[in-house]
Amino acid sequence: MRAWCTILAIFASLLAGCTSGDKQAAELLETARFEEKQNNLDHAAQLYNEILKKYPSSPAAKDAAARMGMLTQPKH
Repeated sequence: MRAWCTILAIFASLLAGCTSGDKQAAELLETARFEEKQNNLDHAAQLYNEILKKYPSSPAAKDAAARMGMLTQPKH
């Protein structure tokens, strides 16, 4: 019984870590979007890259990748 409690505690802490990472990634994404709206494109790109590097499996990573694609497209 004690082993199961330990396993559950470890699993719960892992889930909490994922949630915390998702929150941090979402906060970075919000900041990057703000920077992009302020025409600070270099800083926005830096933040999007940080999301992709630190939180690649977060929901924010998909949005960050899409925004990076938009920033790196040549403008006509």
